[in-house]
Amino acid sequence: MPPPCVWEQLVARYSEPQRAYHTLRHLKECFGWFEQVRRIARQPGEIAFALFYHDAIYDTHAPGNEEQSADLAEDILTEYVRGDSEPARVRALILATKHDAQPMDQDAKLLVDIDLSILGSPSARFEEYERRIRSEYKWVAAEAFRNGRRRVLSQFLNRPSIYSCDYFRERLESTARSNLLWSLNRIDEID
Repeated sequence: MPPPCVWEQLVARYSEPQRAYHTLRHLKECFGWFEQVRRIARQPGEIAFALFYHDAIYDTHAPGNEEQSADLAEDILTEYVRGDSEPARVRALILATKHDAQPMDQDAKLLVDIDLSILGSPSARFEEYERRIRSEYKWVAAEAFRNGRRRVLSQFLNRPSIYSCDYFRERLESTARSNLLWSLNRIDEID
């Protein structure tokens, strides 16, 4: 019997039962933004591939999800894709979604801004996102979750700009800052 289709495997990963936010809906929203900015990308195909795989591995109990997602993407590219895409560049794009440093490469900036676009969503969608993130980490004790979440949200707010690209700054920065402040102001209510 042949192996399952690569797309079917990806859909199955994003449909895992422990996921509440990092789902196919997240991918769909990311690709909605990607379609708006693909014209300014240097290698749009690489960004698209990285978007598909950036959360392919998502286990809140384990570190290294981005590294494992990057490994998987690199394996798929090496096995199935020939052409201009460089597995190492796609890997670097996926690793940029760790959000542990400001990206320097233009395509990485676009990808990271797309991934962070949820922060600048209308308040109802942002509140839903916050609930879904908590659901993905329901196994974490409330106090530990609040402390970790406070740290993550504060890191974004302490940046001179949450978004690296003018396109996203102009459209989402103000709302993202308001959303993050709202979340921080109510963080002690999280159980």
